[in-house]
Amino acid sequence: MTGPTDLPTLPGAPLGGLLAEAKALQPRTVELRRKIHRQPEVGLDLPLTQAAVREAVSDLPLEIHAGKSTTSLTAILRGAAPGPSVLLRGDMDALPLTEDTGVAFASEVKGAMHACGHDLHTAMLASAARLLAAHVDQLAGSVVFMFQPGEEGHHGARHMIHEGVLDAAGSRVTRALAVHVWANAPSGRVSCRPGPMMASSDAFTVLVTGKGGHGSAPQHAIDPVPAAAAMVGALQTMITRRVDVFDPAVLSVTRISAGTTSNVIPETAELEGTFRAQSARTRALVRAELPKVCEAIGTAYGCRVAVDFRPGYPPTVNDPGEAARVLTLAHTLFGPEHAEEWADPIMGAEDFSYVLQRVPGAMAFVGACPPGVGPDEAPPNHSNLVTFDEDAMPHGVALYAAYALDALGTE
Repeated sequence: MTGPTDLPTLPGAPLGGLLAEAKALQPRTVELRRKIHRQPEVGLDLPLTQAAVREAVSDLPLEIHAGKSTTSLTAILRGAAPGPSVLLRGDMDALPLTEDTGVAFASEVKGAMHACGHDLHTAMLASAARLLAAHVDQLAGSVVFMFQPGEEGHHGARHMIHEGVLDAAGSRVTRALAVHVWANAPSGRVSCRPGPMMASSDAFTVLVTGKGGHGSAPQHAIDPVPAAAAMVGALQTMITRRVDVFDPAVLSVTRISAGTTSNVIPETAELEGTFRAQSARTRALVRAELPKVCEAIGTAYGCRVAVDFRPGYPPTVNDPGEAARVLTLAHTLFGPEHAEEWADPIMGAEDFSYVLQRVPGAMAFVGACPPGVGPDEAPPNHSNLVTFDEDAMPHGVALYAAYALDALGTE
């Protein structure tokens, strides 16, 4: 559903012209986006991306701090008057994926692609810094620009938090915003919601050990394969019978591995998968129940079971007031058709969750469905074929800037 139509006009710094200013910066935004897209880097070590960002903002009145444990970049814009600090996050890393889009600025690095739009996020944040620098006399406080590596499973936000990004301006950040593009939403539409926005993400491996033998004589072996197969169905039943339907979780077994040939009963079988939850309570419940189910089935089949967890990101939970702020800003800047309050969260995960555990803030999505295709037909984020509408980027730039100006504006 779309946001309400009776939202008040925002006081403080003039916001009405921000979209036009963001559009005027579009050549710079596109240039940086395409430069980063051609040279994608994966993980926590992104020297080329860091250098591109540093160059793009080198003429701005920013305090720049490079990360120590990663190639992060923190930039601080001091307002004309003292006040609180607001954080704006843009993630910079790509995915280990070979691009097949055929665009003129496609990845030149085999096996790496900006398939989740982080190149757009980085470019939008750099242009937001430029836009806000032009309004520095209207800021009472500081804006912290968080250029973050390692969002795709590498816990980059946690690294930056440990290095002090939330206190980089000399006082604790009081609110925070991250913007993420979405290929399967109309271009320029801002989506947000109060409370859970995205899920937690944890991985698990179950090793089932029996006794190997000849395929013709299973009575002389302890076959781990049927035990592992039984676990797949039982784990799905556990989700439907132990987890509250109104606080849901999703569990998927994504890999089953056993054996080497047709006439040998293997000694071991292995399951691997992921589970997602919208709350810490349900996340803890699934983590506690999963080993119980697998161990009980293993006992029934005479097998030993070892369960290993790889903790991922916690749930991304938006502060209700900050989510409302984002939707109000989107309504004011872009019109009611471009402000959508999601009814439900999505089960993907985000490491901006680490910031939102510590600071009131919001994660918002900006639609970037490419022209000529409907949102339902467009290749999704993380696809080797995904493309994004660059004309959506001024909406992200303006939203970043408006969020800071609304929080710190002095009129």
